[in-house]
Amino acid sequence: MKFKDIIGNEQAIQQLRNMVDHDRIPHALLLMGEAGVAKLALAQAFAQYVHCENHINGDSCGVCPSCLQHQSYNHVDTFFSFPIFKKGTTTYCDDYLDDWKKFLSENPIENYERWLTIIKNDNGQPSIFTTESDAIIRKMSLTAYSSKYKIHIMWLPEKMQPQCANALLKIIEEPYHDSLFVLVSNSYQDILPTIFSRTQRIELKRPSTPQIADYLVAKYGMDRQDALAYAAPADGNISLAENSLKKNNENAAFHEKFTQLMRLAYSVDLKSLRDWSVEVSDYKREKICRFLQYASRMVRENYIYNLHIAELNYLTREEEQFSMRFSPFINELNVQGISDELNKAEIDIRGNANGKIVLFDLAIKMTVLIKKKR
Repeated sequence: MKFKDIIGNEQAIQQLRNMVDHDRIPHALLLMGEAGVAKLALAQAFAQYVHCENHINGDSCGVCPSCLQHQSYNHVDTFFSFPIFKKGTTTYCDDYLDDWKKFLSENPIENYERWLTIIKNDNGQPSIFTTESDAIIRKMSLTAYSSKYKIHIMWLPEKMQPQCANALLKIIEEPYHDSLFVLVSNSYQDILPTIFSRTQRIELKRPSTPQIADYLVAKYGMDRQDALAYAAPADGNISLAENSLKKNNENAAFHEKFTQLMRLAYSVDLKSLRDWSVEVSDYKREKICRFLQYASRMVRENYIYNLHIAELNYLTREEEQFSMRFSPFINELNVQGISDELNKAEIDIRGNANGKIVLFDLAIKMTVLIKKKR
């Protein structure tokens, strides 16, 4: 992982680069920010830069032995800890290293839900157990083997059991001269205060919509307009944007159902609207809610489309083709009413209301709202 692979947060990257270049690296760093921001990736890029034998243009070279070891997650002076489930009586992160390497290699943006699916366990919440502190202290007491520093990266220190955190206080406050700790947190408020106070904090910001779109274009080779349409609803969460892209088939189905609803509502075809509500009600509850959220987004985007300011719109090419004809029907007289009904329907569905009744009621209300004109 190199600095150039990190999305956004140029200021934080420069701060980390300066620490290494001037050999003023704090003994304990805390990279903190919201879920979906590339914090763990930045921690890896920082560790690779520290260990790199030949910096090029303010980044690691990517080809020296140390960089190659980092890219295979096998650097001898880099250690990881992370939340796990118990395996019988075993509670050490090293027992999950194969799963961890798979997790890191699949996507540079950490995703807690994805980690849970990899380590699969229905019993309780994962933790960094008390016994892990013994393993960390043992590893960090060893002399760095091939580098000036050995680095321990801890993902989600807020998941440490209190006894584990307390056991690490001394080594974090008074580390060995060649030891660095890099903590990566989604929720710094939940870190033990005595650990938090011993770190130098760097807060990472959510990347912008264009930055996420650039990432999607580079990674998936997709059209930029489509990439912007997936990036905008994610609101800075890269993982959400990628998850939305991976559900592309679902979005296509939602688009079809949305266009059906609006066309049938305009023609006041009650029989077909009843059939439509039955079809959509066959979705599982969460999928119905996702459809209603998609419909709300389309209403907002079509209202904005009427402003004729392209940079304010985030529609895929298929959605834009529909919106060119449909947007005039979304105006000041009905946009709020349509949005309110979609939101109300979602609340009712989440409250276990009968899907067929809720959706048919929504469809009937659309027949009135869609006819309101300026």
